Amino acid sequence: MDMSLALLSVDARGRAWKDNFKATWPDYRQWYLCEGEGARPRYPACLAALEQHMPELVPRFHRLAKWAGGGDLAARFLSMYRPPPYLAGCTQTVWQGPFGPLLMRNYDYDLRWFEGLVLRTEWLKPVIGVSDCLWGLLDGMNADGLCASLTFGGSRDVRPGFGIPLLIRYVLETCSTVAEARAVFERVPVHMTYNVTLLDRAGDHCVLYLKAGGGFEVSDRVVCTNHQATVKWPEYEATTATRERQTYLEERLLDPTLDQAALAQLFLAAPLYQHHYDRSFGTLYTSCWSPASGTLDLYWPSVHTTASFDSFPNQNLLIELAPI
Repeated sequence: MDMSLALLSVDARGRAWKDNFKATWPDYRQWYLCEGEGARPRYPACLAALEQHMPELVPRFHRLAKWAGGGDLAARFLSMYRPPPYLAGCTQTVWQGPFGPLLMRNYDYDLRWFEGLVLRTEWLKPVIGVSDCLWGLLDGMNADGLCASLTFGGSRDVRPGFGIPLLIRYVLETCSTVAEARAVFERVPVHMTYNVTLLDRAGDHCVLYLKAGGGFEVSDRVVCTNHQATVKWPEYEATTATRERQTYLEERLLDPTLDQAALAQLFLAAPLYQHHYDRSFGTLYTSCWSPASGTLDLYWPSVHTTASFDSFPNQNLLIELAPI
């Protein structure tokens, strides 16, 4: 099974972003309307929510809505306020390496809904991240060395709030430290249960167990999968082996000979690497974020590429995912 992935810089005219919108909007439109248009908030409510909770992003929101053609539905989608529910897998860890801390993660999801884009933007801060929902991020890092990565938290609860990819974007655009990012999550609600791992250049880190509708619990664990303090959805636990993956990685991190290459190999093999592409739960990439060097390493079983704030070459990759 093959997958394409592009590393692109978004310039002031937004050419790369506009191309991505044209390519992905039909599918995103279908997803956004999957519960009927009446289930989604109207534009005034979307804009008011952004202005209340993430005012720094409002000028960029208007710019993107214009790039998308100025339509009402696209603007409502881009607000990411009260979107339809969606689930993703994922395993992630913070590892204290000899050259500084790292945040490494697997992203497990349906290939049909993956944009396949790593974007470098310079909006409020220089940010590199894996794109989702056109301007949200699945994981990423800013030039100050703050890293953030999301996983699904294992509950079907849905409340008023924002899609988590936009909050990842927001903290990377406006924060420099884990403490500042935590303050954002204290006041901005997400619409579903998610886990977010945060790491900054000083080595401060935490996992936030976000609650649907707002609030969170804080954990100092260095491994995060797809449950929180307790398992609330046993069927999902059984399907994704979330506890098994967490325990396995925690045990392997005790190895004193572990280095970054060996850690990456753990993520590229069972039980962390998922092959269930037919069930929308296959590993699409492994990313490693280094706040000390400002470097991103991307891994697959057959490919390894590197980018950074100092060197971000636009490139297109054809990835052969591990077979089922």
